[in-house]
Amino acid sequence: MNRSAAPLLHIDGSQGEGGGQVLRTALALSLCLGRPFRMVNIRAGRKKPGLRPQHLTAVRATAEIGLAKVEGDQPASQELCFQPGKLTPGKYQFTMLTAGSTILVLQTILPVLLTAQGPSRLVLEGGTHNPMAPPFDFLVHAFLPLLTRMGAKVKTQLLQYGFYPAGGGRIRVDIDPVGTLKPLDLTGRGRLRGIEARAIVSRLPEHIALRELDVIARELDLGKDCLSMQVETGANSPGNVVWVAVHSEHVTEVFTGFGRRGVPAEAVADEVVQETRRYLQAGNVAAAEYLADQLLLPLALAGKGSFTTVEPSRHTLTNIEVIRQFTGCRFRCLPIGEDACRIGIG
Repeated sequence: MNRSAAPLLHIDGSQGEGGGQVLRTALALSLCLGRPFRMVNIRAGRKKPGLRPQHLTAVRATAEIGLAKVEGDQPASQELCFQPGKLTPGKYQFTMLTAGSTILVLQTILPVLLTAQGPSRLVLEGGTHNPMAPPFDFLVHAFLPLLTRMGAKVKTQLLQYGFYPAGGGRIRVDIDPVGTLKPLDLTGRGRLRGIEARAIVSRLPEHIALRELDVIARELDLGKDCLSMQVETGANSPGNVVWVAVHSEHVTEVFTGFGRRGVPAEAVADEVVQETRRYLQAGNVAAAEYLADQLLLPLALAGKGSFTTVEPSRHTLTNIEVIRQFTGCRFRCLPIGEDACRIGIG
């Protein structure tokens, strides 16, 4: 596509779910396709609308990698104009002084660098384990293995944990471009191979992790060999995360709970148990809600593929609409049973 001739696309950031995913998807597709856009009403559906530190980092990272011209990249701005330039792979470091999610920033720029003309290395600093964002463990165990199946070559390393609200975490990501992603077809998760659980504590009593694992072991009928505890000493703040990985024949899903002040460890663990049970009881679907969100953009770039999932969330449907506005691609959501569907393109 001739980047200088591409028409300006107007995007309403308040559409659908009205959150930051509208912006992240727009930034990624703008660089991948050479399509400039103007967005208004950014994050209008949030308590604190406009650009927060995490979103500003995503904007500025995308702009630096793509030599883009940007207007409106200021704190709390609800309007942004983004004119992509030349995609430039290389070594980059992007830092958030808050606990903003490094994983969501990576979600924005990873598809771009997979289509670049050379390899890249990223160092992202900020939050690695944040409520309301995919944690690093989800990235490694659930999402990247599927991206690898589509031809991507991505290596990640967690250099330092960053818990909410202090942040201070660091991840390194090495990306070899693939050019064009291969289609992915996930008709189901297949045979259950096993379930594991891990509880992590930083600068907190170990009994918190042990209590979480006790609940998960009892409720999901897991043996001791499926449980692990990690006492993290390198983080710069207290933190607690517990996750369950469901390993199936064709996919691994990860469900995460975050410890927080005033909430007993047992309650945090029970939240994870309930999410895991809903997934296991949803029939032979491959992806739960959050993995479904992550798969949409790679499938759109591949131009073909499908996966089975639970009933699409408003977040998923909004992401589908933004992708359509940029690419013209229309995803099909076909019911395959009660509260389940198959989402496909091409």
